[in-house]
Amino acid sequence: MKKIGVLVSGGGTNLQAILDAEKSGIIKSGSVVTVVSNKKDAFALKRAENAGVEGVVIERKAFDKAQDFDRAIVEHMKSRGVDLIVMAGFLCIVGEELIKAYPDKIINIHPSLIPSFCGAGFYGLKVHKAALDYGVKVSGATVHFVNGVVDGGKIIAQKAVYVEENDTPETLQRRIMEQAEWVILPQAIEKLCSAN
Repeated sequence: MKKIGVLVSGGGTNLQAILDAEKSGIIKSGSVVTVVSNKKDAFALKRAENAGVEGVVIERKAFDKAQDFDRAIVEHMKSRGVDLIVMAGFLCIVGEELIKAYPDKIINIHPSLIPSFCGAGFYGLKVHKAALDYGVKVSGATVHFVNGVVDGGKIIAQKAVYVEENDTPETLQRRIMEQAEWVILPQAIEKLCSAN
């Protein structure tokens, strides 16, 4: 059974999808053992607590250097025996320290079909606003490995979602979460946990 560490910054809807998938048996080769947030008021920490999972706060502002922040995350994950790190709405860009400690063992969920609407500055509703402003007819979500380029790692899974006529960034965000993110993220986790 692989140990999973989840990095979060906000509400934790993707974390909830992971916890639910574990409970329902979609994820059967891994288990979430720790949830780390860079924000102490993240609702994701409450979701972790409700599921009986350890929730820890490691704030970026507590460190002078980004490398020290990364090192603190690495030390925490290693101390819990974490095999796979899942970035589920983690709004910090991670550096070399973490990536080198967990090569091809860190994945992220991004709310578009990479390579569209991704990279530095594309997160949350900004992604969906950009997609709507551009006039795309199809958007979706991507699970990818994390490397040194923001949203630049190898793609693991993608799922398309149709854009509807009267979509707002909020309605599109919700539909992509429900129809794509919450489906492919647990599937990708199970695939990676059962692989080796």
